[in-house]
Amino acid sequence: MADSDKFITRGVRSMFLSTAFFFVANVFVKEVSHLPAMEAVFFRCTIASVLCLIGLHRAKASVIGSNHLILALRGIFGTIALFTFFVTLHNIPLATAQTLQYVSPIFSAVLAIVILREKLGRTQWLFYAIAFAGVLLIQRVDHRVEPFYVMLGVLSAFCSGMAYNLVRRMSGQEHRLTIVFHFQLVGAIAGFIAILFEWVQPTGWDWLWLLGLGVFSQLGQIYLTDALQREKVAGVAIVIYSGLVYAVVIGWTIFGEAQSLLSLAGMLLVVAGVLASVFNSRRLERRVEDVEATAA
Repeated sequence: MADSDKFITRGVRSMFLSTAFFFVANVFVKEVSHLPAMEAVFFRCTIASVLCLIGLHRAKASVIGSNHLILALRGIFGTIALFTFFVTLHNIPLATAQTLQYVSPIFSAVLAIVILREKLGRTQWLFYAIAFAGVLLIQRVDHRVEPFYVMLGVLSAFCSGMAYNLVRRMSGQEHRLTIVFHFQLVGAIAGFIAILFEWVQPTGWDWLWLLGLGVFSQLGQIYLTDALQREKVAGVAIVIYSGLVYAVVIGWTIFGEAQSLLSLAGMLLVVAGVLASVFNSRRLERRVEDVEATAA
């Protein structure tokens, strides 16, 4: 059986690993909520940049790459997405912040129309409306979630969607570590500039959380880039939502962030809307492939 005919393809497997690693990193971000978000970005990206350089040296791959503009844009959008996501993690429940980030596949699909010339079915818009209805429900029923942080979460998802498409734009053209390095480098530079104006001294366990944030984020980024280069965004997006279960359980047991039934309903609407979109997209792709095979 061909890899593309399986559900657990190499791309899906990479996305599973990416989701797990990023979730652990998100927990570390919550642990350092008393530090400025850009300070966390600085440590995360600086540690990851060093790891990238080591990996690039071992792989004998190019550090500067060839798609300079796209690499720079990927780094800029990725850094904005990272910063805004960290701000939401610091100020609203873990599961809620992660749910807002989950609308990124919607922006990925919409932006792919322009960036990658991919088509979007009419029914997809209905599914996206369901997902955004979930976002609105969460904001209305959870008093811990202010509209400002919902807007930041959506902005983070938009920038992530843009970054995902830029990664796919370079599929087969750049080594995945080259792509990751440029993102981390932009984040490290932006973080360094920010801490010159606002610095809070980490103490005690903070140093371990920051180290773990950098290491686990790097692992997550590598596997995410690998997944996005192997398959279309819609093909691996379904896997991202496995992290919501972790977020609800860990948010409740470790951070005391209990969720009401209506909040959970909003999260499920977001997941259901995007998952329905993913399944519909894959169904249409198979239909097109069948038609093309018949025509051949």
